[in-house]
Parts: sequence; structure tokens; C-alpha cells
Amino acid sequence: MPMAELTHVGPSGDARMVEVGEKAVTRREAVAEGYVRMSAEALAAVVERRAKKGDVLGVAQIAGIQAAKRTGELIPLCHPLPIDGVDVLLAPVADGVRIEASVRCTGRTGVEMEALTAVSVAALTVYDMLKAVDKAMRVEGVRLLRKSGGRSGTWEAP
Repeated sequence: MPMAELTHVGPSGDARMVEVGEKAVTRREAVAEGYVRMSAEALAAVVERRAKKGDVLGVAQIAGIQAAKRTGELIPLCHPLPIDGVDVLLAPVADGVRIEASVRCTGRTGVEMEALTAVSVAALTVYDMLKAVDKAMRVEGVRLLRKSGGRSGTWEAP
């Protein structure tokens, strides 16, 4: 993509925060997902709620919610947004934990970064709470599933 098409690059090539003041205020939502792949022993500790650091899924859920709310502080050039709602769901799957985050706001810019940040921090929290059991865990597949609102409308992952 040529630099002229990159929204966070100014005419001289310097980084810049995108001006959103003229954009329409619309209802916006983004949904992201990710996985923490782990050993059967680590997964059993999650499911049986016997991890030494406590309730892995509950703590990771709170971490994901907090992360969505603080995305503007964590990601350079992200606008701080007045988030209307965040849902972070964690569920055991065959080889680990699946994480899905949904973020909503009424504003001038989307919440894709907030959903992706929520998933990423929740996944890192799962890793932190279980690393004594399985240091080989992998955070994988963090991606945007869908977004709606704004000028570009609705998008869904293929």
C-alpha cells in the first residue's frame, strides 16, 4: 500500500493520529477471537479450577475487559474511546482456551483495536496464570472476526 493511503502517516511520512472530528457518530461494534493452546495438564487445571494462581478464566476475563478500556493508552495513535460495553468470553476447547471479545461504542471511530487488545491481554493472562504448569503454551489466531458501523459498514472475516 503506498504511504499516501496509510491513514496514520502524514504527508512527510511521519506518524500521526488520524483526525476523526468530521466523521459521523455511529454505533460501532467489533468482535475478535484468539486461542491459548496448551497441554492436557494445563487445560485440566483450568477446567477443574485448580490453578495455583486462582480462577484462570475469571481473572483473564477481567483482564480482557480492563485492556479494552485502556487500549488508547497501550497502542500508539489509538484514540481513547468512550466504550459502551465489553464482553469477554473464555471457553475451554479440545487443546486449550478460546477467547472472544465484543466491544461496542457510539462514536467517530471503530473499536477493532479494543476487541483485539481485549483478546490479547486475556490470552496473556491465561499464559501467566498457567506458565508454571506449561511453559510451551502458544497464543494463536488473534484476529478480527467482524466489525460494524462507520463509513465502511459491516465487515466479516472470510
